[in-house]
Amino acid sequence: MATSSPPKPSTNSINYLSPNYPSRLSTKKPNLVNFSTTHSVFQSKWRIQLGFDRLRVAGERRASAAVVRCTAEGIERSIPFGRRSIGSTAEDRAAAAGIGFGLPERFKVVALTAFVMCLCNADRVVMSVAIVPLAAKYGWSSSFLGIVQSSFLWGYIFSSVVGGALVDRYGGKRVMAWGVALWSLATLLTPLAANHSTTSLLAVRAFFGLAEGVALPSMSTLLSRWFPSHERARAVGMSMAGFHLGNVVGLLLTPIMLSSIGVTGPFLLFSSLGLVWLMSWIPGVTNNPRESQNISTLELRLIEAGKVDSSHHNATHLPLSRLLSKLPTWAIIFANMTNNWGYFVLLSWMPVYFKTVFNVNLKQAAWFSAIPWGTMAVSGYFAGTTSDALIKSGYPVTLVRKIMQSIGFIGPGLALLCLNFATTPTVAAVLMTVALSLSSFSQAGFLLNMQDIAPQHAGFLHGISNSAGTLAAIVSTIGTGYFVQWLGSFQAFLTVTAMIYFMAAIFWNVFATGEQVF
Repeated sequence: MATSSPPKPSTNSINYLSPNYPSRLSTKKPNLVNFSTTHSVFQSKWRIQLGFDRLRVAGERRASAAVVRCTAEGIERSIPFGRRSIGSTAEDRAAAAGIGFGLPERFKVVALTAFVMCLCNADRVVMSVAIVPLAAKYGWSSSFLGIVQSSFLWGYIFSSVVGGALVDRYGGKRVMAWGVALWSLATLLTPLAANHSTTSLLAVRAFFGLAEGVALPSMSTLLSRWFPSHERARAVGMSMAGFHLGNVVGLLLTPIMLSSIGVTGPFLLFSSLGLVWLMSWIPGVTNNPRESQNISTLELRLIEAGKVDSSHHNATHLPLSRLLSKLPTWAIIFANMTNNWGYFVLLSWMPVYFKTVFNVNLKQAAWFSAIPWGTMAVSGYFAGTTSDALIKSGYPVTLVRKIMQSIGFIGPGLALLCLNFATTPTVAAVLMTVALSLSSFSQAGFLLNMQDIAPQHAGFLHGISNSAGTLAAIVSTIGTGYFVQWLGSFQAFLTVTAMIYFMAAIFWNVFATGEQVF
């Protein structure tokens, strides 16, 4: 009877316990291992390659994995060792959102943007309140009050187009920084100019408007680069909430400082805050998230994955004739004009309105005027959140933009018509609160639509539409003064403004689109 001897080890076999075999922790380059395995049904040749990849995550975290390839069956698997793979766990996804890993860079950007937009509007509002004691001191008429209030817009109308083009070329960070530096200087000089002459005052206010004209185009372009599409409306809502809160801050602080310090007090305070803000903005913000030294890899991927075109190219010049040849452009321009018409009427004349119609003192007028702007900040953020949620749920962008803008026009129009019948300052404040709260839905309408139809030329388009809106604001601000002086009432102008809101809503729903046009 034959006896069988144990098989001898092949010369090609490997002793895995040998110190010469490279372990997983070895620094030597891993070799290819060939071995044969006999199966009961078939015999196949397997070739196993072990490799260890180390991937950098968020500047600190690392993940290791062995890659196993089967050349016979075409199978490839990744076997994790140590830490987990990127993005495969809830922890990694939370890291991209900044949960438990510090505040994401894009949230820092929007926080600084919201603060400067608050300062931007507070600097405007100071004059709306300070003009009451100045008018009493110098004996200005209602019509001249309208000229002083509109002088800010004389410079604003020219800087919007130029500022928008500069933002497209140089980015929002640099243009915003120069704007803040210059308008803070103009704010500081305003009381000195008022004491010197009315001509000096009008010149300084025009220069102030020239500097502030770059704020909105800078904000819009910067946020579009720092936020994915499904977060953009919320980011704009947060920034515009700061913008509207600037009204509250200015309307409440200015009367207190006027009575305690004098006319120079509020102007000195807000100009100083602008310089403090610049110290955080210049070193802490970049035009594009890819230029940031502090952003994590996961957050950068999240931002770029959420954009239709995550790469940024220097846009070629878009001729004005081509821009104006499309009806969606005119829908945005008309919407901006209507929004600014109503906005600046309420911003510039509400303290005077409460003083004239209800005979309340300056501090009470400031409180009644501030309440609507505070609720507008909340409703604007709500509009942005709702808009993002609808788009993320699959609703067409065009439909969402039309819904938001319709609320932003029809709601204020109805509220202003009802304001004609208000008999107490409380009722008037409630109606103005409704009007301004609903008008904030425009932020998720035409303001975002500029990035929809012209993503590479949004700054230029914003400048064009903002210039047209500024022209409308000048007419409405001056017109209110003449209407009040001629007719002795605000009712006629409130009715005209309501009709303009309704016509703009119809035009928007017919011609606006959420698709890219340019």
